[in-house]
Amino acid sequence: MAFLGKTSAFLSMRALRDLVFDSMAIDMGSASTIISVRGRGVVVDEPSLVAVDTLTGEIISIGNEAQQKYGREARGVAVVAPLQNGVVADFERTRDMLAHFVGQARGGISHFSRRALMGVFSDVTPVERRALLSAAQHARVGRVGMIEEGLAAAFGAGVSVHDSKGSAVVDIGGGTTNVAIVAGGKIIRARAERIGSSHINAAIINHVRRHRGLLIGARTAERLKLELASATVPTNLGRQIPINGREVVTAMPQSIEITAGEIYPVAQEVVRNIVAGISATLAELPPEVAADIYDRGIILTGGGAQFGGLDDYLREETRLPVRIADEPKYAIVRGLEAMFDEPLLLRRMVRSETQLALDLESDFS
Repeated sequence: MAFLGKTSAFLSMRALRDLVFDSMAIDMGSASTIISVRGRGVVVDEPSLVAVDTLTGEIISIGNEAQQKYGREARGVAVVAPLQNGVVADFERTRDMLAHFVGQARGGISHFSRRALMGVFSDVTPVERRALLSAAQHARVGRVGMIEEGLAAAFGAGVSVHDSKGSAVVDIGGGTTNVAIVAGGKIIRARAERIGSSHINAAIINHVRRHRGLLIGARTAERLKLELASATVPTNLGRQIPINGREVVTAMPQSIEITAGEIYPVAQEVVRNIVAGISATLAELPPEVAADIYDRGIILTGGGAQFGGLDDYLREETRLPVRIADEPKYAIVRGLEAMFDEPLLLRRMVRSETQLALDLESDFS
């Protein structure tokens, strides 16, 4: 009876530990940071933006609050994106931003997380990887594993880790596109391009400035992308909306009308570059894997997967079936979270610094 009592107490303590020491899945992207906590689902989904005091360098706000200031910053305030094209551009801001979001994810339950998995760009450099690991350590995450985003997106889109046949998954984020061919829980081929849906916004801003003589902000460009832009020819090329900005020549506030027919070729050029990278990856496949992809087609994940007409355009260009994963924006964190239930596979795939890798072998098993 004493043994049973001790066993029950041990199990209770273990359950309490699992509650207090959260297991997190973290997807830090150029556009947004998403965190899912095991057993609780997605708890953080906010823009990867930081508002800072330009005189003192002090952080004023992060995430949604910083986005509200974006484009309308008060004097002495700058809103910055510390991650650019999927990698750390400003280490200190990235570190503080991640610490803020991890604190939100804990929800006051604890001040320390026992383990976390982070998605990383497939061609991330050792320096970039160390920057992310250091940021996670600052956020008081005890054990950090790193898994390629393409693989995590595949698992999050429903590809089984035990499926021996090939699956093609394309994850399109704000600043990056990852193409992964997965089979048997491993990546057969991968291609990473530092181009994503945010580049459409940049192309629109550049076009309006050069050809219409109007300076517009990121919010206006995002509105044009969502309301007018499309990967395929719009059904109504003449549809137009008014936009406001600052005239280049006079520097005075101005308003113009812009049509879907004008925006379409601007966005389509970026889409064409994204699809070219996908096609290049498919052209390198072994014959048997190519046969699997012909039967199964391509799965789109990431926030950029929902860009209007992208699936149709990719279907036309590759002549393959194309489908968008359920809630594609959350595919990476859901795939990472699923890996906690595959300890043997996880131990084999985790990418981390040497010392952390030794810790992970015991903690993730």
